Amino acid sequence: MTEKTRRTPRQPRSEATVEAILEAAFQLLEQGGVEALTTNHIAERAGVSVGTLYQYFGGKQAILAALAHRRAEAARDRIAEIVIAGPEIGTVRLIVRTLATAFEGSPATRRALLDALTAEGGDDVVMRNHLTFFDMIAGKAALGFDLSPEAGFVLTHAVVGLLRAATIESDLALDPQALEDELVRLMEAYISALLVARSA
Repeated sequence: MTEKTRRTPRQPRSEATVEAILEAAFQLLEQGGVEALTTNHIAERAGVSVGTLYQYFGGKQAILAALAHRRAEAARDRIAEIVIAGPEIGTVRLIVRTLATAFEGSPATRRALLDALTAEGGDDVVMRNHLTFFDMIAGKAALGFDLSPEAGFVLTHAVVGLLRAATIESDLALDPQALEDELVRLMEAYISALLVARSA
């Protein structure tokens, strides 16, 4: 079955099947790593046939990419909600934490999901999420500073880039809480500078 003929889940039952497949993949990834992950194991854990799995996904990499996309989109949507609800500087920690926990699981799981995202056009995904995020908050968030394209780029990419680097460079064994503190310090300082620039 080609990628063009893969089924898109539209009914609740189909959506539940896709969710079961994605959850099974995540559980197996946590247990045995990406090397031990197979479509047969995923189908068995999800309680579906391999044929059913292939109706929705082209293989293991497509499942990992879909799982990564879901997590990235959920984090984007949650951050948009936070910013619209009240973009005070005190919400920076919540935003950083949302990004840091978007790809939960072991370091190996996070790395596998990031690798899958990159293999499926990761740069395009980041750009789409960046543009979608600003569309979502346009006219709804009172930021208190001028959001130029450059400032928006820094705000959406700085923490993501550093968290990605921390995942890739896992041998550094960075303390998650200490890293969160440093990322919050970085972003609060940058936002403060934007606020000062507007009032000058």
